[in-house]
Amino acid sequence: MQPRLLIPDDRPWRVLGLMSGTSADGVDVVAIEVDSGGFRLARPFRRLLGHQSVAYPASLREQVLAAASDRLSPGGLCILQRRLGDHHAAAARTLCEALALRPDLAALHGQTVQHHPAQGASLQLADPYVLAEALDCPVVWDLRRRDLALGGQGAPLVPLPERWLHGPGPWLALNLGGIANLTLWDGQTTRAWDTGPGMSLLDLAAQRWLGRPFDPEGASAGGAVAEALLERWLRHPYFQVAPPKSTGREVFGEAWLAAETTPSRSASPGRPAGHPGRLHRGLRVGGSGTHGLASRPAGAGQRRGCPSSAAAGGTGQPAAPGPRGGCLLPSRRPGSRELGPAGRCQRPGDPGQPA
Repeated sequence: MQPRLLIPDDRPWRVLGLMSGTSADGVDVVAIEVDSGGFRLARPFRRLLGHQSVAYPASLREQVLAAASDRLSPGGLCILQRRLGDHHAAAARTLCEALALRPDLAALHGQTVQHHPAQGASLQLADPYVLAEALDCPVVWDLRRRDLALGGQGAPLVPLPERWLHGPGPWLALNLGGIANLTLWDGQTTRAWDTGPGMSLLDLAAQRWLGRPFDPEGASAGGAVAEALLERWLRHPYFQVAPPKSTGREVFGEAWLAAETTPSRSASPGRPAGHPGRLHRGLRVGGSGTHGLASRPAGAGQRRGCPSSAAAGGTGQPAAPGPRGGCLLPSRRPGSRELGPAGRCQRPGDPGQPA
């Protein structure tokens, strides 16, 4: 028997969503109000109640990046699971106190530290029991692995919330996160996949050449596009594979950037190998580099008859109370007031079972 979680059917749901992405710079917490009857009309979101972003302390971010680069021991992973749980719980509790809010349930994505869809594996860390005890409400978690077990990619999570936000279409939506993803709705079928690296590479470049965790407002980006560099990057095997597909720091991370800045790969006449001007211009968001790696596939969607497009991400402010707060909602079974089998549910004091 599968356990089920009852959700109120006499009033809107108050849902808390917690998300920490590939950029690994902190956790975003969003509180929304959901109309359970609105799913039939593809308009379940009622209003945004509040949101905040809470940055990771430097020591915690270093551990996350170490785990993503295979530099953390099993013992370190075990402790990191709890540290991330504590950080998420503190962020959620702070927002709930500020809003005088008691959520009906919370959705916890956790921090992705490894993603290997070809092997059917993905690992997100943040202890859900800590969050359940802090909020005194059920917590839905482990949002990716059932899709992987069924042969899917486990990513991206945003396609259905994008449908709810953007309407009948057709349209395409590009989300420029640490890893960028694209949702394409042609009026009949939804397709979604990771298009390539996004903000995570820019952050690595900023740390490497600017000594900063990111480049505020893109202040150091400028100059001409390094077209030859961009074209070479676009020949990477990932971009030759047809969707569905997903990727992460395991493919486009520190090791990839280091390899691309070796003298044999990056030198050009009159400019030292790995020169920050050359590489940062290649990586900059302003219409080239990482933006090019992430967004060029969107052109294919426009050629397939999608006149409307939207792009978001790469900022500290959510554009709408959707993808960050709503990734648990697709698991609701049609015609019921219960959550179905997409994730796991944790009640305070409850050992929890796969849901």
